[in-house]
Amino acid sequence: MTIEAQIKDYISKNLLFSSDGFNYPDDASFIDEGIVDSQGVMDLVFFVEETFKVQVQDSEIVPDNFDSIEKVTAYIQRKQAAG
Repeated sequence: MTIEAQIKDYISKNLLFSSDGFNYPDDASFIDEGIVDSQGVMDLVFFVEETFKVQVQDSEIVPDNFDSIEKVTAYIQRKQAAG
């Protein structure tokens, strides 16, 4: 399963409580679309750390890293590439 698919699956099941999947474009803003609130961001951060084995610094929990499927995916890929 791709990074994108894992994130979509997590958000749809655990934050949107939807059985219909993640029905937004990959560049849709979580904040602007009301997909994820502040608690949801923290839940997503913990999911990213556990699932993708990356350590998220507090200073990295910003919209540039955690405000869309595309941004979270790119963030994870950068973290994994950095080792």
